[in-house]
Amino acid sequence: MTDPAADGARRAEELLRLLTDGDEEGAGLLLDELAEVRDLVFAGAGLTAVARSEARSLPPAQRAQANTRQLRLGILRDANRDDPAGLRVWLRQAADEILLIRSQQEIADSLAG
Repeated sequence: MTDPAADGARRAEELLRLLTDGDEEGAGLLLDELAEVRDLVFAGAGLTAVARSEARSLPPAQRAQANTRQLRLGILRDANRDDPAGLRVWLRQAADEILLIRSQQEIADSLAG
């Protein structure tokens, strides 16, 4: 039997890899494969863990903004808790949030260096 949390983390990392590589079609296919609410929620938990972890290294103002965006993503998740299509939108926005955090970190690093 597989561990749903580990599967969710793996799917989250795969989604991030696809989006980082610019593979929108692959990202869409991955999201479409997730038909069960449970699978969507575990993938979202993986994305949330990455976002919160990576946001910790941002400068204070950007970190505060990232925290606010995480709260808004939580509202979106809760509003769609029984709707797979809505949860896919939440996953995509959660992945986009991580890409934004990473770009902000790159900018902060370049200014510090």
